[in-house]
Formats: sequence, C-alpha cells, structure tokens
Amino acid sequence: MIYFDNAATSFPKPPQVARAMAGTLEKLGANPGRSGHRLSLCAGRVVNACREEAALLLGMEQPERVIFTGSCTEALNLAILGTLHQGDEVLCSHAEHNAVMRPLHHLAQTGQIHLTVLSPDNFGILQPHTLQAAIGPRTALVVISHASNVTGVVQPMHRLGAVCKENGIPLLVDAAQTAGVLDVRLDVLNADMVAMPGHKGLLGPQGVGLLALGPGMEPLPLIRGGTGSSSESLEQPDDLPDRYESGTLPLPAIAGLLQGIRFARKHQAEIHEYESCLNTRLRQGLSTLPGITCLGHPDAPRVGITSFVHTRMDGGELTDCLDRSGFALRGGLHCAPSIHTWLGTLQSGAVRASVGIYNTEEEVDGLIALVERLTKF
Repeated sequence: MIYFDNAATSFPKPPQVARAMAGTLEKLGANPGRSGHRLSLCAGRVVNACREEAALLLGMEQPERVIFTGSCTEALNLAILGTLHQGDEVLCSHAEHNAVMRPLHHLAQTGQIHLTVLSPDNFGILQPHTLQAAIGPRTALVVISHASNVTGVVQPMHRLGAVCKENGIPLLVDAAQTAGVLDVRLDVLNADMVAMPGHKGLLGPQGVGLLALGPGMEPLPLIRGGTGSSSESLEQPDDLPDRYESGTLPLPAIAGLLQGIRFARKHQAEIHEYESCLNTRLRQGLSTLPGITCLGHPDAPRVGITSFVHTRMDGGELTDCLDRSGFALRGGLHCAPSIHTWLGTLQSGAVRASVGIYNTEEEVDGLIALVERLTKF
C-alpha cells in the first residue's frame, strides 16, 4: 500500500519511535509521577524529557506550561471550553476543523457565546483587516487553524496575532497540520495558546496531544482527579502541569513522541522543503488531467496537502478505486464542512492526498498516472 494520508496521521514513523515505545513496555512500564521507586522515577524522567523537547519546539522557557492531552481535539476543547464565559464572542476562520467548530457550535446553540466565522480572500487567506473589522467589545477569543487540512493553505499567523495583541484578545492556534513542518513557536505565531497532535507532523504515535499555554493563559481544567500531587486536598492543584493532567499519562506514547519531536526538530527545514516539492509535483500533475480540479488557489502558500474533485466521478468512488489499486487517500469532507461550504464541495466532498517524508517522486507520479487511468471515460 502506498500511503498518501499523512494529514490524517503520518505513516510510517521513524524507527526510533517504535523502539522507544517498545522499550517502555518491556523495560520501564511504571506509572510516571505516582510512586517513589526507581521505575516510576525513570518513567517521570521520560515524561519530563518529552515536555522539555516540546517546549524547545514551541520556543517556551517554562516547560511546565506544555500540557499533555489525549489528542489535539482534547487540547482545543480544553483551551476553548476552559477560557470562555457566558456572553463572550468568538471569532474563527472559515477553515476550522470540527475539533474547533463543534465545541463552538455547541456553545453558540446553547446561548452561551456568539460565534462569527470570518471569510477569507480569493487565495483562501484570512486578511488581518478582516479580523480587525470583526472585533467587537465582547470578543474574548480568536481561533485560527494555521493551515487547512483540506487545501493546505497557510494563514499569516504572525500578522493575525498582531491584530489580536493590539486588541488584547487571546489567540488560539490549531497547529494540527503544521507542527513539525513549519515554525510553531508562540512568539513567531504571535499566539497565546497552540494545540497540536503528536501523531502527524511530530511523527509520534496516536494517543497524545499537546497544548501550549502562553503567559497569563489559565483555562479551567476539563477533568479533575488524581495528579500524584497535593493528594491531601480535594481541590484540583493550581500548579502546572498537574492542574490539567489528571489521571495516568500514556507513557509509551509520550516516549515515542519524544523521539518524533527530536527527529522533526532536527530535520524540520528539510521536511518542509521535501514535502513542498512533492506536493507541487502532485498538484501540477493532477491539474493537467481532464476533469480534475485541485482545490484552493494555486499560488497560495501551503503545506503538503492537495485535495481534488472530478467533474463526473464521485470522490468516494474514486477513493475506493484508488484503495483497490494500492493507494491510500482520504475522500469526503475531512471533518471540515465549513471550508467545503466555502469551496462549494459540501455535497460532493473531495479526494485528499497528503504527502509525507517517506513518499517519493515515483509514488507521486504513480498516483497521477493512476488517477488519469481511473477517470478516463
């Protein structure tokens, strides 16, 4: 199987990721931060090492402000639900994933907040003046996806973040498609909070995500319970990261993520350049095929994602045909109905190809040739 679904989860992983995970299961296995014996202390050191590596990735001087979650979705929910209050207004972009849109929609539908979805320009880019014009006296949070998981288009986060800072409004960035590929340091993004998964561009396993909390960001915890600290008190600890990390942390996943982040940090510039070249080759090749339209403006900055539609062949049918021929892509709405509405593909969906570090030019050319053969009538 030739894998072109890296926007869903990167595969395969660097071999050291699996080795680290197996090592914790075979030789460590203790509960980090819960006991005083050597195995537990060693497990805690693995967790701390991963937290410190993530802090370096995020440009943070206080690693304790990097919070482990079960996923990027959980991290986004923690940031959103823990920050907002009755009557607040939230601004978000047209390109948000359902991990953002569903909690915001729920709050809006139940009368707790007012939600405004901002429209981009013809390139699919949200302009700072559009954001500035939408800010009102009740605006309490801005949520923006760094890059679309459908078109791959990258938003000008530093300029958008500057608008937020000028107005004293916190900015939450969904870096699901950019962490490990682009610079996601908080000061570079001008962000107050950044959420990301461990299993995509950071090349770690599924089951762990991260939420970076900038200075002054103290959302209410989603979960309360055992933290291994302040056990004499029935109140949730205020100390970070314990305030947000109730329950046992997924040690094997964190051990794997540590190796994934190290690999991604070391090779980030090469990864971005390589994936961009593959994606450009793919997009240009598909664009020459009769009946194929690639979504998103061709000149917009983007990560390694190309989604496309065919004039006569349903996206789900085409994805199934590709699967039977040995190519793994994703069809449908990609959990992002808002951008499909903007693109005009809400009813048809699209086929998404997302490249990764282990794809090759030969695989890209093979995919283009196969799409051409399958769509000939």
